[in-house]
Amino acid sequence: MITADAFLEPAQKRGVDFYCGVPCSFLTPLINGVIENPNLEYVTAASEGEAVAIAAGAWLAGRGTAMMCQNSGLGNAINPLTSLNYPFRIPTLLITTWRAGPGLKDEPQHELMGEITPDLFDLMRIPRLAFPTSASEVAVALDAAISSMEETRLPFAMIMQKDDVAENGPSAATLPSSHEAGAVYKFLGGEMPTRIASMEQLLSLLPDTAAVIATTGKCGRELFTINDRDQHFYQVGSMGCAAAMGLGVALSTPNPVVVLDGDGALLMKMGTLGTVGAFGPENLIHVVLDNGTYDSTGGQPTVSSGVDFAQAAVACGYASTFRCDSLDGLKQSTAHALAKAGPHLIHMRILPGSTPDLGRPTIKPADIAIRFQRFISDNRSLSW
Repeated sequence: MITADAFLEPAQKRGVDFYCGVPCSFLTPLINGVIENPNLEYVTAASEGEAVAIAAGAWLAGRGTAMMCQNSGLGNAINPLTSLNYPFRIPTLLITTWRAGPGLKDEPQHELMGEITPDLFDLMRIPRLAFPTSASEVAVALDAAISSMEETRLPFAMIMQKDDVAENGPSAATLPSSHEAGAVYKFLGGEMPTRIASMEQLLSLLPDTAAVIATTGKCGRELFTINDRDQHFYQVGSMGCAAAMGLGVALSTPNPVVVLDGDGALLMKMGTLGTVGAFGPENLIHVVLDNGTYDSTGGQPTVSSGVDFAQAAVACGYASTFRCDSLDGLKQSTAHALAKAGPHLIHMRILPGSTPDLGRPTIKPADIAIRFQRFISDNRSLSW
């Protein structure tokens, strides 16, 4: 058994200073230790998959990251670990507890996952070690993890068992307090545009320092068609994770960060609205391009017609939100969002359909990640 600080301090010396995740009772000492350390940052996520994407965004902005969760929640993380971290070669240290581990009687919902946890990491091709339980093991385990991540640019896992980490003492852990409710602005009326026309309008208004993250599917493909730039990140998987990735980037750089989301994608991980609202990055603009369909899979309808994304975001703590359905409305909404501290959400109603014979990004995902990371590093700016 070790104390939380016995792990966190040497991890920080090796560059790991950004943690996120979903709690487990086994993780309590470690999570509280991160929250209480003024030199570390902890983001509590609504789901494990969201936490993976937040960590990925923070890494793109130059942070050393760790994601913590229990093994039963590891199932929620499989999609982004395999369709985001793997193709884009984004490393993060995974600290996963082993509920129902060897010789440990646990609740029935943990039984099967307890049996397959090590094999699950092996199937995802994520190397793993047991979490260190003595001070002499910490440096060895961390060096192995860091060396692997530097060499492969892929995640590395440590599996924690019950009582591996001891409490530092009574916890005074706190997280961001709730925000006052923001306002919903309406700029409605006019001709409804296509998605590509909306993105062209938006790009013409953004400063050159803005980083742009496009959700998977035709949104990213059309953004690439409009203009391929170093600050563009085209997700090709991990549906629903664009806003979480944008949060990780926005918390780690002063640059403006713009997320181009879809209605189907946002519906998949609505909990991210609460996380964004709670941590309140002032430099984040979340644009939901809502055509009411799953456009990339044949135009099947979503349920967005009955969802008020703008009101939901305000209720979750966004500074302000906007409803618009024309290029002029988008222009006014964007101008307001750029002029005030966020986070902001722009709910933009658009026509279904996409550009005929739409191509795909010709740049490999791993290269997109590196050039995006380099852009953030080279263009950090406190000004809009």
